[in-house]
Amino acid sequence: MKRAEFCELIRKIGVLPAVRVSSAEDAHFAADAVMSGGIAIVEITMTVPEAVKLIAHLAEHHDKIVVGAGTVLNTEMAQKCIDAGACFLTSPGLNRRVVEFAAKSDIAVLPGALTPTEVIEAWEAGSDFVKVFPCASVGGDKYIKALKTALPQIPLIAAGGVTQFTAANFILAGAAAIGVGKELIPDDAIEHREADRIRELAQRFVGFVNDARQRMALRKGKAKTTKTDFLKLHN
Repeated sequence: MKRAEFCELIRKIGVLPAVRVSSAEDAHFAADAVMSGGIAIVEITMTVPEAVKLIAHLAEHHDKIVVGAGTVLNTEMAQKCIDAGACFLTSPGLNRRVVEFAAKSDIAVLPGALTPTEVIEAWEAGSDFVKVFPCASVGGDKYIKALKTALPQIPLIAAGGVTQFTAANFILAGAAAIGVGKELIPDDAIEHREADRIRELAQRFVGFVNDARQRMALRKGKAKTTKTDFLKLHN
């Protein structure tokens, strides 16, 4: 998948699942369950044993799922992930060299950042999105809203502590998408092969995003109507 196509997909779905499992079989199971719930994207973190092989395996055998690499901390690892078939790269922190490398390779890149300075630096380096991590620890949706107020031009992904109870609030605060890990793909659901449970969770998170976006659209519509009525009364 091309860089622009991935960016469009993440904007559309609004959920970025992080898959942290211990085997290719578990990854297949998680990917299938997540996809059946309406999310055709999975991130395999480099903390998973033989993660690069796992990315290659999923990229080859799951043509309906966009596979990316997480916790990519240097350009050497970035190259290995790209060679394996990763369509995007992300990390919990900012390494400008990785961002610039991915941009030159025409691969979507979503580096982590926390402070306004880091967010700006990540964006200026060529990021497609900036993943605010760990956002739940520094104010949650209020922090995302503050960043978006100051930096409305930068698309943010809220990650780190996003739950079913907070997902919609992050979208309402201005996040383009949310990053979700164990809340979407619980360890025990993988262990007990509870595909229906993961599927339902995926559908829930997609629903939270869609509902929040609809609420935002209604707010904008009402604000536009109010402004129009005001102008009519004063002309």
